[in-house]
Amino acid sequence: MDDLAAAAETLPLEERPLKVLLVAGSARRLDGCPGLDGKARFLMHRMLARLPPAWQADHVDLGNEHGKPKIQGCNGCVGSSMALCVWPCNCYGPDSDHQPDLLWNERLYPRLARADAWAFIGPVWWYGPTTNLKALFDRLVCMSGGNPRPDLIDKKSTLKAQALERSALWPALTRNHLEGRSAAFFCYGNEGGNELDAENRPRILRHKAWFDPAREPYGGDQRLAYQGLVWQCRYSGIEVPDALWSHAGTGIGRAYADDQADDMAGEAEAMARFDAWADAFVRHVAGKGPVPGTEEAERGAQSTT
Repeated sequence: MDDLAAAAETLPLEERPLKVLLVAGSARRLDGCPGLDGKARFLMHRMLARLPPAWQADHVDLGNEHGKPKIQGCNGCVGSSMALCVWPCNCYGPDSDHQPDLLWNERLYPRLARADAWAFIGPVWWYGPTTNLKALFDRLVCMSGGNPRPDLIDKKSTLKAQALERSALWPALTRNHLEGRSAAFFCYGNEGGNELDAENRPRILRHKAWFDPAREPYGGDQRLAYQGLVWQCRYSGIEVPDALWSHAGTGIGRAYADDQADDMAGEAEAMARFDAWADAFVRHVAGKGPVPGTEEAERGAQSTT
């Protein structure tokens, strides 16, 4: 923590700067196979420019890069025992040379903990979020009820975790560790671009009778592609107002090659929807004010591996 941030932490709650974390969830990066950044990175920086200058704005891009660690997969510890799912995740740790994990290398657990609100931006992939965002939220299962005392289970003993979960001590330990924060979600997509015919069926599909476009998931409400992430936050005590959950169509009817970030920037309707969402985020976070206990939560979100 730098001197300016440390000084801010000593201010009374109502006087300290608001702290937010913006996350770009596209998998595309310039330094990777696509050779171009995804739109999420462009939108993240557009949003940063709209935030009040007095706020402490943190941001991270989860995009894939050659040689860069990826978010490791969740091992499903909670399926054996809730007490085996440690907060923050101790299946992996920072700077590992054998299981490098982007989530820990970016210190995202303490960064999520210190923020009053989060904003997630990403594309729709096959009626859902990107693998990068899904991996992030799979690993955040521990924020809802995870065990903050791995010392009580010798770090990762399944039998000791099951015994702890059955004990009278467990109700005092388990809780939503990031409860009280707010989250916002903005997703976008081209709904098939120029791949669909006049009947909304894929042009290259040979067996078209097997496909009924009238039964396409979500109908006109494409924001539902991110409903799993939204409801995970709500389940975990994170406030997600409907006004902070939005979607914009972009690149509709165009070839993918003609649907890049600079093309999106020229789409007035999509940009208006994004800016309205970003401004609604500012109003909500400012109206709600600082979340108590973020400093304590940040201290408790350090690696125990």
